[in-house]
Amino acid sequence: MPAQPIEFHNRLTGRLETEQIYGEGFLRFVYENPLGALPLHTLVKRRLFSAWYGRRMDAPDTRKAVEAFIRHYGIDVTELADAPESYRTFNEFFYRKLKPSARPIAPEAGEIAFPADGRHLVLPDIAACEAFFVKGIRFDLAALLQDAALAERFAHGSMLISRLCPVDYHRFHFPFGGTPSAAKVVNGPFYSVSPIALRRRPSILWENQREITTLRTDSLGDVLLLEIGATCVGSIVQSFTSGQSVTKGDEKGYFRFGGSCCITIFEPGRIRFSDDLVLHSAAGREVYAKMGDVAANAV
Repeated sequence: MPAQPIEFHNRLTGRLETEQIYGEGFLRFVYENPLGALPLHTLVKRRLFSAWYGRRMDAPDTRKAVEAFIRHYGIDVTELADAPESYRTFNEFFYRKLKPSARPIAPEAGEIAFPADGRHLVLPDIAACEAFFVKGIRFDLAALLQDAALAERFAHGSMLISRLCPVDYHRFHFPFGGTPSAAKVVNGPFYSVSPIALRRRPSILWENQREITTLRTDSLGDVLLLEIGATCVGSIVQSFTSGQSVTKGDEKGYFRFGGSCCITIFEPGRIRFSDDLVLHSAAGREVYAKMGDVAANAV
């Protein structure tokens, strides 16, 4: 049976497009082929494998891969804060900074911005969702947060899942202004967060290693900000200072090499997601949009 293409709606072009999946052959082998179970569980999901691969991307000889990657995936070099030839390793290019003008931030006070570039899926009411990637699968909020009281409080809240591919800009930002807590680390494995893996095992998002920050805001209450580790993510780096006020669009941190994911959770009744997100998410389809664009509005 031929592999099913992964389609998403591109907000920038207004069209349905097919995702160009980095390392697709390997991912389909370990997640779709029964023979892939052995390397998946003995090696690929392990912390040591991802740490080793992340260090490999810090080797000086990887800088030669930058130019080919830019050319193959059509990276817009006019957005880069630094010249392509200035990166000493592939990892430096991977968590590159952009010019501020490359990612305008949603300007209105009540607008909530996407925290990262990527393909986005929304759950307007987490508890009411019965088809998270796979029919009959509910999102396990208690497992994700590892806090029963917090999970109960946000059970009917709204969730934004922002999935980053290796080709994306890999710094993540605050979607709204407020005061952040320190990030809490929850240990777990490092499964891939590619659509190939998630459609086979949606629970990856509440199993993988993750970090949780509470953003206290004046008008939205508490907003939970999570960064999810994944296969080949060398590390999650938090660059903000806990307890220090931030404004919408301020950098929160970055992922070192590998595709990954951000999850943003809002209290019940606080926000309304943009219509295109609701429409396509209801069909099980992600929407591509860039960091800083409008994801929702306060109500």
